[in-house]
Amino acid sequence: MSNSQVETVTTSADKAKLAGAVVLLAAGLVAYYALAKQGPIAQWAALLVLLAAAVAAFFTSEAGKSLIAYGRDSVREVRKVVWPTHKEARQMTGYVFAFVVVMALFLWLTDKTLEWVLYDLVLGWKR
Repeated sequence: MSNSQVETVTTSADKAKLAGAVVLLAAGLVAYYALAKQGPIAQWAALLVLLAAAVAAFFTSEAGKSLIAYGRDSVREVRKVVWPTHKEARQMTGYVFAFVVVMALFLWLTDKTLEWVLYDLVLGWKR
């Protein structure tokens, strides 16, 4: 990890931005239902405009900025990954399927062997 420090310090302005984002989101939902008589275009326009304002308010806060930084770091890390070729992916998938089949057969044989030992030999129950 590149950043191992945990920062929990928030300012009152940051808290106000987050509260404003929540209020804008709630206002968008209220406007959507309040404008039901105006038609779907007015409903969706009000919802989308207030939702966009809420998102903008959130991304100007420290939490939003750290979310953007986290996204950038994630993209940077994904670019470092060496992805397998199509052939390698097919081979690994085949290995996994073969292993699953072998393990299923092993567990089935183990189950049947234990069933035979316990029920037929130890308890003497015949089916």
